Amino acid sequence: MKHVLTIGEILVEIMALDPGNGFLEPISLIGPFASGAPAIFIDQVARLGQPCGIIGCVGNDDFGELCLQRLQADGVDIGAVARDPERPTGSAFVRYRPDGQRDFVFNIRHSACGSMAASEASQAAIRGCDHLHVMGTSLFSESLVEMTTGAIQTVRARGGTISFDPNIRGELLELPGLREALKSVAMLADLFMPSGQELFLFSQARTESHAVAEVLDWGARAVVVKRGTEGASYFDREQTMSVPAIPVREVDPTGAGDCFGATFVTCWLRGMPPERALSLANAAGAMAVLKKGPMEGVSTMGELQAFLEAGEGRK
Repeated sequence: MKHVLTIGEILVEIMALDPGNGFLEPISLIGPFASGAPAIFIDQVARLGQPCGIIGCVGNDDFGELCLQRLQADGVDIGAVARDPERPTGSAFVRYRPDGQRDFVFNIRHSACGSMAASEASQAAIRGCDHLHVMGTSLFSESLVEMTTGAIQTVRARGGTISFDPNIRGELLELPGLREALKSVAMLADLFMPSGQELFLFSQARTESHAVAEVLDWGARAVVVKRGTEGASYFDREQTMSVPAIPVREVDPTGAGDCFGATFVTCWLRGMPPERALSLANAAGAMAVLKKGPMEGVSTMGELQAFLEAGEGRK
């Protein structure tokens, strides 16, 4: 089985119990939960039984230990995760507004996440992987951009494949050099996985079909567009297909897109037909929102198959 690797932030998430606008008053919180988009992604990959690992950095503190224990328990290789003795593990405080939008207070760039650097362990992990998954949230510093682009070159030189999920908040695009870094990675991806309007981040196209065609012209093998409650679509040079979302009662949307992406990538690497991969990925996203906490809704392949079969039985 192909070994999947990702690079990026590992952090804890602490969530407000009640909806509201921001953090301008004392409120009740729940957490910490292990989190970070690359960490959620790779944890879901591991739960599906795929060999995998992550390159990252956590602090020498309880938050870091909590994250590492969770990843390792689910089957993720954490041998390339460093421990920073001076900086704390990254964190995200989250509050849901009454309209469903979210307010965040992040400490990523100036936490242990920000001290990620190439090491013998990280280089060994890169040389040993067959597929590298890149997330836009992890390209927040020049050193990480350099590490990631170097990893892409190494993996591709060995005949491996690359997937890319922009997964970027709009306001972060104004960071110096970030848009250029994102586009350079997108143009090297075998599998491009934007959410909704992210498809147009690096394109002058005004229609979805033209934007997809442009990405495929860059050399991508396929494009998967995540549409949230509207399902997802798959495009390659021979076929286009869409699969509707699975309606569920949402408890917490955090991590749903990461679980979707992890499941699709895993199925794609296993050679599954695109329609089946989309269906399983949709199921992973649906199951992810049923529990509070970014990693609490990750699923095994057996659980995803049972979830889909139960839905068919209700029709």
